[in-house]
Amino acid sequence: MSVFLTSLAIVVAVYVLIYYNVFKGSRCTSNVRFKGKTAIVTGGNTGIGKATAMELARRGARVVLACRNKQRAEAAVFDIRRESGNNEVVYMHLDLASLKSVRSFADTFLKTEPRLDLLINNAGMMGPGRTEDGFGMAFGVNHLGHFLLTCLLLERLKQAGRSRVVNVAALLHRLGTIDFATLSTHCDLVTGQSGWHSFRAYCHSKLCNVLFTRELANQLEGTGVTCYSLHPGVINTEFCRHMALWQRLLFLPFAKLFFLDAEAGAQTTLHCALQEGIEPLSGRYFSSCAVQELSAKARDDAVARKLWEVSERLSGLS
Repeated sequence: MSVFLTSLAIVVAVYVLIYYNVFKGSRCTSNVRFKGKTAIVTGGNTGIGKATAMELARRGARVVLACRNKQRAEAAVFDIRRESGNNEVVYMHLDLASLKSVRSFADTFLKTEPRLDLLINNAGMMGPGRTEDGFGMAFGVNHLGHFLLTCLLLERLKQAGRSRVVNVAALLHRLGTIDFATLSTHCDLVTGQSGWHSFRAYCHSKLCNVLFTRELANQLEGTGVTCYSLHPGVINTEFCRHMALWQRLLFLPFAKLFFLDAEAGAQTTLHCALQEGIEPLSGRYFSSCAVQELSAKARDDAVARKLWEVSERLSGLS
């Protein structure tokens, strides 16, 4: 029995060390208040989006939850208002799988909200399917919808002066590539709809997030608006709800043991949104609340520029 207990203690100790030193990540240390400022959080009704919105509300911000599901978004608004004590939390409908919806959201926001200080492009998905406009779901939601939303709100961001755009990417961008020929012929970055194709499409879309951020920083130079992309960590949220049942069952035990909860997963987003003094790092990529170096393909400014031009055309901006 003593051997068993000793072995169990060692296993638990190793798990704790790994969890808190490898998986748990760092915390945002900024004490900046956001009173009188307005933030948009896409996908702010669940997971790290909700945790991010909660913290911004606690700091006094007016927070707009930009979400597709009205019932879940309104429930999140209720929760955040109650827990933060801030009634300046509202829901506006946004379906990133519909460019018409993105335009409608931007139009409504610009007509009803006098300022925008922070845009957090947080929503993301992994799974098969097509958007309303015929694009692959991961490319359309994770990149193209957010690209259009950001472009439509840029003038309002510039009017606020020192404002920020934060794009939630992922470490898996390292496995991504951008094949413009495939995008042209399939309206997607992959050629199929299998589970493997869905995973690859997700990786490609996260590389799009990183490259979009780099080119956005170039476009915004001298305006007072800065932007950042980030890896939030490996998060135990509802992100994989689009997976098949057997995939979720296989995924769940690992998620419970090793993955970050939503609050821990929101820390790097909050760092990029709130930390003072990181303005010279506009366009850079963060993880664990610190700037990280990127691979050559994620620093390719020529590809970033081409992605911007193609995205303008596909979203109807040009």
